[in-house]
Amino acid sequence: MLLIDSHCHLDAPEFDGDRDAVVARAHAAGVRSQVIPAVQAEAWPKLRDLCRTTPGLYPAYGLHPMYLAAHLPGHLQDLRAWIERERPVAVGECGLDYFVDGLDRDAQQACFEGQLRLAREFDLPVIVHARRAVDAVIATLRRIGGLRGVVHSWSGSEEQARQLWRLDFLLGIGGPVTYERARRLRRLVAAMPLQHLLLETDAPDQPDAGIRGQRNEPARLAAVLEAVATLREVDPEEIARATSVNAARLFGLPPPRDPPDEVATAAR
Repeated sequence: MLLIDSHCHLDAPEFDGDRDAVVARAHAAGVRSQVIPAVQAEAWPKLRDLCRTTPGLYPAYGLHPMYLAAHLPGHLQDLRAWIERERPVAVGECGLDYFVDGLDRDAQQACFEGQLRLAREFDLPVIVHARRAVDAVIATLRRIGGLRGVVHSWSGSEEQARQLWRLDFLLGIGGPVTYERARRLRRLVAAMPLQHLLLETDAPDQPDAGIRGQRNEPARLAAVLEAVATLREVDPEEIARATSVNAARLFGLPPPRDPPDEVATAAR
């Protein structure tokens, strides 16, 4: 089964010591492609270089709301230049976070809207972070209009999900779905339209139940796949195929394929 991890922070410092081995394990687990969203402007060059030198990695450039203190007034204009020059697969990670204390909501909103307008201008999907802020995110997407993308690490209600589907947005499902206590999420995943589903790890964060408390990595997408397939009572191959098609269509990716011989050898 060939998989696409639609949200992974492989450029994070947690992977600096063994990144090649992490990529090899991902390939061995069937994860042939990864979308790597940026979180702050300072990280864009490292992300660009990583994706240029590692087959199957695709960058998105954006300004994450949790890093609001690091975002300068000129960074939105810098982002425009990066999009024009580097041609990423998406804008993001961007969005709203009402969970973390001290994050100015007005400043978050301005930064989010600026990135949405860039995505619309360049006809790119957006990768959206929405923590305790799903209604505000939906209202913003409606107001800006002309957008498509994914709300990653979905934790909202079924009604909120339906509103996003009507706006041409998908839901990113990762490690939390593997926990039995996540009853609302598991009910949604069991019944939601398959064409709106993406698989993700959000590595190094959000480990699945099998590695609770440990560093997450893209190879663990296989555990997310198994959980989703079990909830939907279908063959994992069906979920792998559909979600890979969804990700490739949204981000304009080539179909996932087997790795080069040297990568396959390293994975064994």
